[in-house]
Amino acid sequence: MLRDSSLIPLSHQHHNGLALCVLTTKALASGGDVPTLAQRIIDRYEIELINHFEIEEQVLFPLCTATALVDRLKEEHRALEGLVERLRVAPSKELLEEFCELLSRHIRVEERELFEEAQRTIARDVLDQIGGEIDRRAVRVCL
Repeated sequence: MLRDSSLIPLSHQHHNGLALCVLTTKALASGGDVPTLAQRIIDRYEIELINHFEIEEQVLFPLCTATALVDRLKEEHRALEGLVERLRVAPSKELLEEFCELLSRHIRVEERELFEEAQRTIARDVLDQIGGEIDRRAVRVCL
C-alpha cells in the first residue's frame, strides 16, 4: 500500500533513522571512532527522534486500534531512550550496535504494520486532520 500523505513526514524521519543506522554500522565495521559515532546518535536523538516519538505518541498512537502493537512500540521508544542515556555515559561498540538494531527493527514495524493499519482503520477526514498536525510539528533534517 502506498504511504498516505498524512504520514509522509513520519516516513521521512524513518528514512533518516535508517540512514543513521546504516552509516553507523558501516563506520563501526571500518573501525570508526566509537565516541564520535555515539555523539552522532545522541545528536540525532535530540534533534529528530525526540520529536518523532512525541508526534507518534501524542498524535498517531491514540487513534490506532492495534493497542498491543502500540504498547510494544512505546516500550521500544523507552528502550531507545535508555540506550541513548547509556551512550552518553559509557559509549561502546556493543551499545551502538544494539541501538542501531533496535531502531532499524522498530522503524520497519512501524512502516509495515502500524502505518498500514492506521491507513486502513482511521477515517479519511481524521487522517487529513492529523496529517496537518504531523506536518506542522515534524522536524525536518537534511542529512
